[in-house]
Amino acid sequence: MKENGRILIVDDDDDILTAGKLLLKRKFSHISTCNLPEHIPAFIQNQDFDVILLDMNFGPGESTGKQGFYWLKKILAIKPESIIIMITAHGGVDVAVEAMKLGATDFIAKPWQNEKVIATLSTAIQLGQTRTEAQALRQKNNILIAASNQVNQPLLIGDSTALTEIKSLIKRSAPTEANILILGENGTGKELVAREIHQQSLRANNIFMSVDLGAISESLFESELFGHKKGAFTGAQHDRIGRLKAADGGTLFLDEIGNLPLHLQAKLLTVLEQREVTPLGENKAIPFDVRIVCATNLAKDKLQNESIFRQDLLFRLNTVEVNLPPLRERIDDIKPISEYFIQLYGKKYHKANLSISAATIKRLQQEQWLGNIRALRHAIERAVIMSDNQTLTIDDFQLTDVSSAPSTNHNKEFSIDNHEDKQFFRGDLNLESIEKQTIHQALKKHRYNISHSAKELGLTRAALYRRMEKHGL
Repeated sequence: MKENGRILIVDDDDDILTAGKLLLKRKFSHISTCNLPEHIPAFIQNQDFDVILLDMNFGPGESTGKQGFYWLKKILAIKPESIIIMITAHGGVDVAVEAMKLGATDFIAKPWQNEKVIATLSTAIQLGQTRTEAQALRQKNNILIAASNQVNQPLLIGDSTALTEIKSLIKRSAPTEANILILGENGTGKELVAREIHQQSLRANNIFMSVDLGAISESLFESELFGHKKGAFTGAQHDRIGRLKAADGGTLFLDEIGNLPLHLQAKLLTVLEQREVTPLGENKAIPFDVRIVCATNLAKDKLQNESIFRQDLLFRLNTVEVNLPPLRERIDDIKPISEYFIQLYGKKYHKANLSISAATIKRLQQEQWLGNIRALRHAIERAVIMSDNQTLTIDDFQLTDVSSAPSTNHNKEFSIDNHEDKQFFRGDLNLESIEKQTIHQALKKHRYNISHSAKELGLTRAALYRRMEKHGL
């Protein structure tokens, strides 16, 4: 059976061309010949060849190899990825070795041995295919990196004093290799800050990889972060590269680091200290080079509790600490953030030139926004969908009664305190409505703490986010 391979033989001796074609056409799918080197450019520009067999000397009496060197350089200038095997007379090995230094892949000495010629060409074709695949993978990887680094969310919007200080801290710390810990309530934009750090870092042209540790089960933690070999455990049907190695050269963002159990914190600490990772089922450690950025919604006092979080790991993670204040503490940013999302959802739902009244902005600034920017974003999306006017007003939003401040006790017994919730308990048995109200109540009960709400609802964080999007919560 013939191998897929396109081969060009360049030699001024027609007997060599004929013998070579007869030999190779039995093994390879396509053989072309050229007896004038001046025709080489036209050949390689009009066709793709897996291998080019190039004679070192053209014309009677030539033995220096200079012509071969010239055409070797010419071919590589036109197509640098070309696989070129030099044909040299017996005894011209030194000349052939010099050609390999200039970019030739291998050489064949005349008179050749048929088996050796075929073996050399087969190896060269495989090398060419490997190079092509590697180039395609590099191009694909570059596209994926560019796509992953494109922030589908807004930049850090706002000019409040708090946000200005955070932007300054990012500007100073991002170009360093320091590990960074981002603290803040759910929905404050911790991942957005992490992406901004990456974009301003020296690793900006490499991958930014985000891992939600709150969504990874304990049993899969090592497999996800460290990787595994085929057969390492039941269900491991293929080798898998871990996130630490997949982010090599870039930034690894570990979200919800505070949810990691103590015994897994110890494993993460060891890996970060050694800068090596050993996949499950493997005996050899693999070095990695990533910058670690972490985030958590845990309060600082809880992070400093040894029974909750290892202090040696905390010291390693928070070389630089970024504290993101809740939205209710940066009310000056509510206006520009709202205007951004109004334009975003106006385009999405084909409602051009939307605006928002000054009175509505003032009312939004009085809201507690327990879900922070995420909650504001959902509220604006719903308002854009429901409004029939060009200007959004207070009536387009579902806002709490500002006369009653929310309780700060997270464990307080939850009560039904608005008309919508009371309607639900008066007999609305629509399943979609029940699901929406149940999720809404869980979020309110836990002050929009996604991890706690998801746990009470028996959902993963990712599943809860999907349902929130579905119901516009």
